Amino acid sequence: MNSKLIMTSSAMFLGLAAIVFTFLPGEIVGFLGLEMGNTIILQILGALYFGFAMVNWMGKSSLIGGIYGRPVALGNFSHFAIAGIALLKLVVKSQEFGGLAILTIIYVIFAILFSLVLFGKLLK
Repeated sequence: MNSKLIMTSSAMFLGLAAIVFTFLPGEIVGFLGLEMGNTIILQILGALYFGFAMVNWMGKSSLIGGIYGRPVALGNFSHFAIAGIALLKLVVKSQEFGGLAILTIIYVIFAILFSLVLFGKLLK
């Protein structure tokens, strides 16, 4: 597996999340049972995901594990690892297998893949 496939798939995943959070924050807030004032936070999160998706999409042709692409790999690894650990703690605590568990699995997989890119195992 090469870094281009990882960057493309993460860009598409984050882009989809950006669309959902940016254009459907009210529906997400209602689904999660949060207050309607939280929609702006979800829209800001959507903007963050969109920015990350664009960085990954534009950098997919570069050597991500190399010296110039290392900040991109580090940013992706940090995002997916930290969020993956937080989601993993939440899933273990709730002991439910559903959409949250699937999201956790996706985050952990991307964290592992970006750790391999960052630490030099996937440099193609």
